[in-house]
Amino acid sequence: MNKELLINAKDIHTYYGASHILRGIDFSVARGEAIGLMGRNGMGKSTLLNSIMGLVTPRSGSITITGKPMMGAAPYEIARLGIAYVPEGRGIFGNLSVTENLKMAARSGTHGQRDWTYERVLETFPCLKERLGHGGQQLSGGEQQMLTIGRALMTNPDVLILDEATEGLAPLIAKDIWRICALIRETGISSVIVDKNWKHVTQITDRNIILVKGEVVFEGSSAELHARPELLTQYLGV
Repeated sequence: MNKELLINAKDIHTYYGASHILRGIDFSVARGEAIGLMGRNGMGKSTLLNSIMGLVTPRSGSITITGKPMMGAAPYEIARLGIAYVPEGRGIFGNLSVTENLKMAARSGTHGQRDWTYERVLETFPCLKERLGHGGQQLSGGEQQMLTIGRALMTNPDVLILDEATEGLAPLIAKDIWRICALIRETGISSVIVDKNWKHVTQITDRNIILVKGEVVFEGSSAELHARPELLTQYLGV
């Protein structure tokens, strides 16, 4: 099956100083695909995402975004190609209001699409509608996460990357985030989801990847992962 690859990283080796973090990783995201990226803390998940987004530059390998070589490109250049990133820690602008955080990101997508408008984001995140004048720093952790996802959607992306989607959130708020992740998938936006809750991740994803010490130790469908509980015990500690 010939799928259009929006992200295609090959043989990625990334270092922090002398520490060899990613060791020859291949990673791709096809149009409309949802991928779960798993592994214990310190196994290279965020480094892989940062390498793709241009926040760190791999020492070797290749990265193409929609077929264009983008190794070493600036993050804004990668974002312009339809890749939206919700980082661990959220990265909202605390001194801007909810409205300002959302509207500053508004633009059409790579094909001119404007499916995600300001109004649609507020319909999807009704709690934000009640906080429009609040500064980002006045929001709860869950509200900040919703704001960050909403801001990413305002760019009308082809791929949405969520690093630690529900970390530190109350169960009810986390449940709402998972609802939104499922909704995003239904709209046809590709997604990459990093989260410790593999049960929720695999309910949404088509394909899952487990990293251990910067290497891929499993890649397969959610059904394949569920059928191998020993992998969950060995590599995810569950």
